[in-house]
Amino acid sequence: MQYISTRGGAPAVSFTEALLAGLAPDGGLYVPGTWPQLSHGQIAAFAGAPYAVVAAEILLRFAGDALSRDEAEAMTRAAYASFAHRAVTPLRQLDTDLWLLELFHGPTLAFKDVAMQLLRPLYEHALKAQGRKLTIVCATSGDTGGAAVEAFRGSPDIDLVVLFPHGRISEVQRRFMTAVPDQNVRCIAIDGTFDDCQAILKALFADRVFADAVDLSGVNSINWARIVAQSVYYFTAAVALGAPNRKVSFAVPTGNFGDAFAGYVAHRMGLPIERILVATNANDILARAVATGRYARGAVVATQSPAMDIQIASNFERLYFEAVGRDAARTARAFTTFGATGSLDLPSQARGEIAALFDAATTDEALTGRTMAQALEASGELVDPHTAVALHAAAGRPGLTVVLSTAHPAKFPEAVEAATGVHPALPKRVGDLYARPERITRLPADVEAVKTFVRESR
Repeated sequence: MQYISTRGGAPAVSFTEALLAGLAPDGGLYVPGTWPQLSHGQIAAFAGAPYAVVAAEILLRFAGDALSRDEAEAMTRAAYASFAHRAVTPLRQLDTDLWLLELFHGPTLAFKDVAMQLLRPLYEHALKAQGRKLTIVCATSGDTGGAAVEAFRGSPDIDLVVLFPHGRISEVQRRFMTAVPDQNVRCIAIDGTFDDCQAILKALFADRVFADAVDLSGVNSINWARIVAQSVYYFTAAVALGAPNRKVSFAVPTGNFGDAFAGYVAHRMGLPIERILVATNANDILARAVATGRYARGAVVATQSPAMDIQIASNFERLYFEAVGRDAARTARAFTTFGATGSLDLPSQARGEIAALFDAATTDEALTGRTMAQALEASGELVDPHTAVALHAAAGRPGLTVVLSTAHPAKFPEAVEAATGVHPALPKRVGDLYARPERITRLPADVEAVKTFVRESR
């Protein structure tokens, strides 16, 4: 299995090379050279299988000869042993054709754990074979950083630096990053937005002298292994509800588009998905792109669903690449233009390809709060504001729909309590979170300042 860049200016690489590199050297994102396929019979055979078994099967399709079956199965068993629910990502029925897919039973109470817990054994396997030590820099709008810290803390072969927007994430999100004593973890509060953090991350990769000097890697959703790991729960949820003999739609609260693109991956592998509903808050660049064909950056608005406060959705480049028939030159021109002007118009071909699978909806702040209250009243479910955005988007849609519940309500206690009158308690396993001391460095939204910090802290 070879991986190619969406921009066509980098050589094809192996799964291991794509894993460790994160971003392609030409600024593009890695995608598989060909899409692995699963037959209806193979998908149907997932019914009743443990989550780790299904995860190993999907992983092997993308890893090629980088992993043996025994290695893949050992990694997935280890990754999901730490989850509080034996099903890992259990389904909960809300209405006749409406289901909630709970993705928050990992160690940091967010869907990012599903992928990040698998990345550590994948990285350690690759680094051991090569005798390397890496610097991983991660930009986060809240949950990716905590999941990365929990996954890589204490690793002897990895230095982890996490960038997050100062004052724009919840206290629980912040503490999952900053309240760890491990010396290989460093957290930087950036004076800016998540888009500023993401721009700094891309600039670090673009400086090849710096990137090579610190042996830089990234575990944001630009990392292909993250997308692979997230595609698994589309299979397990759909099969539990009757796939492949029954089509299922998914409503996905998303900002950076990685979680929604993981659904596209499952679809390309053969899972019969009816629709993928891209659910956004006021930061609606993705909803506007799907609805109007214009992908245009706007000002980032702070909301009660801060993990989605994003106006540059990195993974959208992967979908664009597929929607224009894998035309790398066209993709490179489009996203170079977007980087310079903040906007691009989708070709009619691409609009048609995207519309064949994706819908989009935007939910404002008032409706987000109202939806949290309605969910509690109607079904007894306490949901976080991100999940509420997707629930509102899915309301009244025909057919079987699964809403991705991406975070435990206790990660956003103020917003949940304001909407419902109920203060969500942290699970007992992380009940001491507020008592742990924090370690934070605050820096301006400046690439050179971050470079200096990374060099000096190694």
